[in-house]
Amino acid sequence: MTERLELYKCNVCGNLVEVILPGVGELVCCGQPMQKLEAHKNDDEFNEKHVPVFVDKDDNGVEIRVGLTLHPMTNEHYIQFVETISEDKKHTQLQYFSPNEEPVMMSKNKDNIKSVRAFCNIHGLWAGDRDGN
Repeated sequence: MTERLELYKCNVCGNLVEVILPGVGELVCCGQPMQKLEAHKNDDEFNEKHVPVFVDKDDNGVEIRVGLTLHPMTNEHYIQFVETISEDKKHTQLQYFSPNEEPVMMSKNKDNIKSVRAFCNIHGLWAGDRDGN
């Protein structure tokens, strides 16, 4: 059974899907079961440039930066998207990025964000929580 907001990737064509409404069936693409993605969280040699970081702003907003040192954004290696998720998983905000853009997302409501995930085209899915875990 799938759960809301899980991400699945096709290892054949690269399709990436997010579960909006959970179900009991298996997710299949290109005739193969899709792989459920699990986020890296501060457990890898690459976390300095991949784990999302929160920077609170004075206007009750928050800036989400990908990496303590900003992730490189070249044609070959870049962050494809950042998604914020509320604690109750009822609210999300998604921003896509292209090479040569800064991997920084602004959100107006910092109190509603519990976690963030970022997707690197080479190193996959990374996550960060407001409490730093």
